[in-house]
Amino acid sequence: MSTGLARAALRAHRPAFIGTAVAALFAAAVVSASTMVLRSTSTDGLPAGARHRLTESGVGDIAVVLLIGSIYMSIFVVASTMGTAVVQQHRELALVRSIGARPGQVRRAVARQALAASVPAALVGFALGGVLARVWFTGMVEHGLVPAEVPFRFSWLALPACVGVAVVTSALAAVLSALRFSLLRPARALDEAAAGRSGIGLLRAPLGLLAVAGAVALSVLLSRQDAAEASEGAFLVLILFCVGAGLLGPRIIGPAAWLVSAAVGRFGGAAARLAMVNVRSQPRRFSAAVVPLLLVVGFGVTKIAMHTTAEHHTGSAGTTGEVWLDYMGTGLYAGFAAIASANTLAMISFERRRDLALLRVVGSQRRQVRAMAAWEAVVVAGTALLVGGAIALATLAPMLSTAFGSAVPYLPGPVVAGIAAGTLLLTLGATGLPVASMLRRRAISIVSST
Repeated sequence: MSTGLARAALRAHRPAFIGTAVAALFAAAVVSASTMVLRSTSTDGLPAGARHRLTESGVGDIAVVLLIGSIYMSIFVVASTMGTAVVQQHRELALVRSIGARPGQVRRAVARQALAASVPAALVGFALGGVLARVWFTGMVEHGLVPAEVPFRFSWLALPACVGVAVVTSALAAVLSALRFSLLRPARALDEAAAGRSGIGLLRAPLGLLAVAGAVALSVLLSRQDAAEASEGAFLVLILFCVGAGLLGPRIIGPAAWLVSAAVGRFGGAAARLAMVNVRSQPRRFSAAVVPLLLVVGFGVTKIAMHTTAEHHTGSAGTTGEVWLDYMGTGLYAGFAAIASANTLAMISFERRRDLALLRVVGSQRRQVRAMAAWEAVVVAGTALLVGGAIALATLAPMLSTAFGSAVPYLPGPVVAGIAAGTLLLTLGATGLPVASMLRRRAISIVSST
């Protein structure tokens, strides 16, 4: 029975699992590339001269940090995307529970869905990562970070790393997302599927608070260290803040979205006010849309501001090769997280197709529906910029205060405008395209088929 449930869910929620597969593919590609770069920068088997120059450049340590960062971001994004895909099935899961499906069958069904989406993606991502790693390694040689005589090493060790991150994370996220719901009594499950869950769970709340508290404590500790130690620890502060925001979800993102939506509602007319009501009435849904964007904004602002602030105070952002490598890694991670964010936003837009069709049935015009969806995208982007920017500032504060005597980063106006515009365009595109596709269909046919 669980196999049949898995197949039916994949057919009924195809966009969600396409999005999950895309997230797993890019996660596997990033992890594969980082693993191969780490292997290629290893000093094992190299002549003494090359080994000495490679050790002096410190590129091996940087490769370790890049690998750890890629694994963290991949787990974070894949788990978030897979969790959203399973939550969208709660109505169907409640129905099959009401006709006799056991909790174990439900969990096995979602695990099979995760495997069906992630296993092929992990294999393709492994191969794609090999190509990406070669390009990355070639750039390191051209910028003098790696001696020319050091060869690129294709590593099969990247394959189990890809499988572990993409496949295992997807399966665990699917099972954990369905665990509590599968144990509910069928009647309670049907009620919750219709009304949504009000809380965030007994385990997520304390873990989220612990992560945020740990980030704050570490940030205070780093503010008392020298600049080098503060810089090394800043990335961990960023990780803890992002994990905390992801776990606490609506409790952090809800108030921020309320502030942003209040500002939007004053300037956007009726469509903006309707978008404001939607955001405030469905904090869990919009939290799922904002969380992946936090990663893009928080990580991007942190890494860029490190160099722009250093250049502003000292006239130099650092050695050319190290700066290139940092921006290369930042671009790779931000691009990966942006794709995952677009996936999540598109999945949520697809989930809402019935709600949008009902607006059409009761008389709303297409342009009104498009305007409402656009204003919702503005709220999502604004919330991500607000919370992600706050996380970046908290991450940068100890490092900048020890290095330059001021915790305030320097970000040129064009950089700020570019980050804001990129975030807004991402949300508008990821929500607008599914809505435009839905509007081409007859509203009554969508209502009757969902």
